[in-house]
Amino acid sequence: MKYAISLLLSLLPLLVHAVEPGETLAPWTLLDQYDQPYSLGPDTRVLLVASDMDGARLVKAALAERPKGYLEARQAVFVADIQRMPALISKLFAVPAMRDYHYRVMLDREGRVASRYAGEAGKVLWLTLDRGKLVAQQSFSDAQALGEALARTR
Repeated sequence: MKYAISLLLSLLPLLVHAVEPGETLAPWTLLDQYDQPYSLGPDTRVLLVASDMDGARLVKAALAERPKGYLEARQAVFVADIQRMPALISKLFAVPAMRDYHYRVMLDREGRVASRYAGEAGKVLWLTLDRGKLVAQQSFSDAQALGEALARTR
């Protein structure tokens, strides 16, 4: 038993490894709310990650008055971690409601993508990328500030 606990504790840093500036993000593919696949590619300049509902609400509020295609025009992608949402709620209510959004939401149903990035609860993690490499990261807890930052992205 002691051996198993020691092994688990020694592997913990590998499991919660946060990506650092200069590192290349590992490729991934997720389905959006329309079940259409999206793969992280070298053309993505901004990756927004919400690890909970509060973070997703910030993105929704920041994009409320923006036209369809606003994120895509800025080469930005939004990932929502929905792994903790009960499957029945997700299938019957949440994802169908997201189909009314005028932006794509990459749905991380198993938490395998969002968990790669060290986002804080209640915030949106903003990762600035250059050909797949992390240049900078910041967190937003205010929808207006997030919207203004997106507006400055060209």
